[in-house]
Amino acid sequence: MSDNILQQAIHASLIKRLAAILYDLFLVISLFFIVGIIIASLTTFIINNGQAITKDHPFYLIYQIYLLSILLMCGFLFFGWFWTHGGQTLGMKTWKLKLVSDDGKNITWKQAAIRFFSAIVSWGLGGMGFISALWDKDNKTWHDHLSKTRLVQLTD
Repeated sequence: MSDNILQQAIHASLIKRLAAILYDLFLVISLFFIVGIIIASLTTFIINNGQAITKDHPFYLIYQIYLLSILLMCGFLFFGWFWTHGGQTLGMKTWKLKLVSDDGKNITWKQAAIRFFSAIVSWGLGGMGFISALWDKDNKTWHDHLSKTRLVQLTD
């Protein structure tokens, strides 16, 4: 996308953003199930002699933090890879949306990290970062602004 095309681009609406997120959510949940089964199997059968790690286990809290950290990293790698390699997840392709840097180029891993983690904060604050797109002139969310990216509607 050149600067000229970027200036003429239609900014993605909040409804289309949410539709793409819902679509991608099913894929991420599937990924989490697969990774969770692998992690649970490894910890149960290899580390804990076939016994489940319950709340009574001395390493329960460490295990929970470890598992959530792995799932968070898998989510980041899922979105980060798609965003840095073509700017579209499967949900974004379905709704003809593309993520680009403010200069119209593909985003970097640094921008992907900023976008991913600030989007989590945005959801954690009741979705306010997303809702803010309703009154932004370019329909940009908090994580768009923080990562210097934008979500555009493709016309083809």
